[in-house]
Amino acid sequence: MCSSAAGPRRRTTPRRRFRRLLERLSRGARPLLAAGLVASTVGLPTPGCVSRRAAAPAVPPSGTLDPARVLADAIRFDTTNPPGNERPLARYLATLLRERDIEARVIDTPSVGAPAGRAAVWARVPGTGHAPPIVLLSHLDVVPAGGPEWAVDPFDGVVAGGHVVGRGALDAKGIAVVHALALVELARAEARLARDVILLAVPDEETGGRLGAGWLVREHPELVRGAQYVLSEGGAILPGQGGAPDLWGVAFAEKSPCWLELTARGRGGHGSAGVGDGAIPALLEALFRVRALERPLRVTPEVAHMFRALAPYAAPEDRSGLAGLAHALAANAEFRERFLSEPGRAALVRDTLEITVLRGGESTNVVPGEARAQIDARLLPGGRCADFADRVRASIGDAAVQTEILLDFASEASPVETPLFRSIERVAARSDRPAVVVPRVIAGFTDAHWFRELGVVSYGFVPRWLDARDSRGIHGTNERISLDNLARGVAVTVDILLELDRADRNATAADRRGEAGGDYPATPFARRSAISGSP
Repeated sequence: MCSSAAGPRRRTTPRRRFRRLLERLSRGARPLLAAGLVASTVGLPTPGCVSRRAAAPAVPPSGTLDPARVLADAIRFDTTNPPGNERPLARYLATLLRERDIEARVIDTPSVGAPAGRAAVWARVPGTGHAPPIVLLSHLDVVPAGGPEWAVDPFDGVVAGGHVVGRGALDAKGIAVVHALALVELARAEARLARDVILLAVPDEETGGRLGAGWLVREHPELVRGAQYVLSEGGAILPGQGGAPDLWGVAFAEKSPCWLELTARGRGGHGSAGVGDGAIPALLEALFRVRALERPLRVTPEVAHMFRALAPYAAPEDRSGLAGLAHALAANAEFRERFLSEPGRAALVRDTLEITVLRGGESTNVVPGEARAQIDARLLPGGRCADFADRVRASIGDAAVQTEILLDFASEASPVETPLFRSIERVAARSDRPAVVVPRVIAGFTDAHWFRELGVVSYGFVPRWLDARDSRGIHGTNERISLDNLARGVAVTVDILLELDRADRNATAADRRGEAGGDYPATPFARRSAISGSP
């Protein structure tokens, strides 16, 4: 049997532990970012002490929590979306938090087609109310696991080789677990921050969020009343190579989705009849024209800001080009070719589109009268889906092919000159590795946009160090997260919240003294009232 490494440390009271954390921050000392910090507080076992559990997930008893076990349990709830079925997982997490004296609720959401029900988890560690709440946002649904390439069953929640493996380990059950354990740490330390710290783990993010975060902010605005900040997915830490610093990427903007469905209609009939002008040929011709649609390079202010920040840490031959990206792409052919050869970079300077779904006939000897295709387009900040759909229709030029918008929403950026962003910078500066915080634009979309649209400053950042292999697991096969990343994720999340609290208290003290220039803006967003309704 494996013994807990945390045993001898239990003599330290939660309050004393919290005070020591505050003292380290006030002295500007480095936080303990290794697994030992969280092992001492939530009982993280060493890699050799974890194993698979065959039993159905049950909420761990009161006392220490093993992050690997909690995440493995969460993975065992199959929340593939569609249909989602997130409610059992929501109940598991809410019960885990309630048993540790944390206020938690399960909020049922629209559940059409989900036999087990759909729901979100809302939980809160209350603050003094001297500053507006901060929301830790994640989601409970996952994308389909795919084919047989997995080394393990993607919903077995396997813990092996120093990793938790399974669908959702990174995106985004691992985030929900980190956020939940961060709340547990604050509660156990009897922390009373200036802000409420709210956990919101929602359904339906992977298919647009309209039945998850979008529904919640519309139907239950009281859950996030007056929130100033959201901290969600979308950014992580890229380990530095060859002496380069780690890059802490904090997402402040993202591309907009523009999902389209093309429907072609034509004559149907028997496969031997030589129909000729069926729906499938018309659809294929339309798709050929759509793929040829011109999508010119465009450097938005958000993307220019991101690459200016990255320039000092790039390869020497790229630094000047990244610092003046728009000019370099237009005037320097060698730089342009090098820049566009990386798909991740290229996606940030042009609209992208992919044909993702095709539906046609059901039988080899029947010519279908209708065929459909779906397109996943991602537009640069400032782009409008309606305009893009008009361009698609014009490129097709065939009245027999209809174009319908399935999903779209605008993209708005959050400012980076905020106390929360500066708090992340200060925590990074105390890291045990050289680090720099850079604002990031992401090519995907997250639920953060629902909050940005309401004027809430929303950043995508989860403190985890991901290499290329781990990153490929997001929406891919053999998705995994290391035990060290789980531990560090909790530790750094707590550290960021404590650092923000220092800024809040300094600002409050400055306000009481009547000093200008405090570190907390009183009314940063005029549209705050949009989510400040009565319960």
